Amino acid sequence: MVQIGNFFFKYRNFLFIFLYLALFIPSAPVFSEADFGSDYYRYPLIIGLAVTVLGQLIRGATIALAYIVRGGKDKKVYANTLVTEGIFAHCRNPLYVGNILMLVGVGILVNSQLYLLVFIPLFLFIYQAIVLAEEHFLRNKFGVEFDAYAKRVHRWLINPLGLGKTIAGMHFSWKRWLMREYNTQVVWLLCIVVILVFKYTHWQWGDATRNTWFIIAVLVLACYYGAIRYLKKSGKWEKV
Repeated sequence: MVQIGNFFFKYRNFLFIFLYLALFIPSAPVFSEADFGSDYYRYPLIIGLAVTVLGQLIRGATIALAYIVRGGKDKKVYANTLVTEGIFAHCRNPLYVGNILMLVGVGILVNSQLYLLVFIPLFLFIYQAIVLAEEHFLRNKFGVEFDAYAKRVHRWLINPLGLGKTIAGMHFSWKRWLMREYNTQVVWLLCIVVILVFKYTHWQWGDATRNTWFIIAVLVLACYYGAIRYLKKSGKWEKV
């Protein structure tokens, strides 16, 4: 599993491109009119948005409180310090938990059995392999320090006990959240926009109206991306 994890760690960014594209493969629905009535689409809409937004909020809180350097080194697992504060004091992999919830949420939103029953389990297997590879590295580098951390903090489940105290006792850097996360946010939001505009035909939009709203949303996201990127690259925001 460690070797599998090292392989997928190297190419994990391509994994997300594949998973977002897989959302639009035709599939039987999870919620259907036959089972849930004419308003069946409200179930994937509400549940899907709630789950996927929760995932982004978990990622945001993790990054804003105690950022961990991502990306490895030379496309290999790497860490120069063992981060155990912030959300990492309640879960060893909160960023990955956020990713999982974001993808499960859009899978529910797009109402795809195929995505939730095939692609999500595949994604979980790959993530488990990546985490085992990372833990193998951390255990070799930090030894008993990592072992002690692993004993008190769960790999996947976020322990809510004391979470409010942790958040209140640390500086919440929303600038770091935006600067480190804007790429992920824009891709994620664009995916949601495409699903809502082109999959939710129950709203009886005309083609012209649908296309207009899509263009407006894309322009807003492009402006957001451009503004954050400019502030980051120009140094207008202080380094965080």
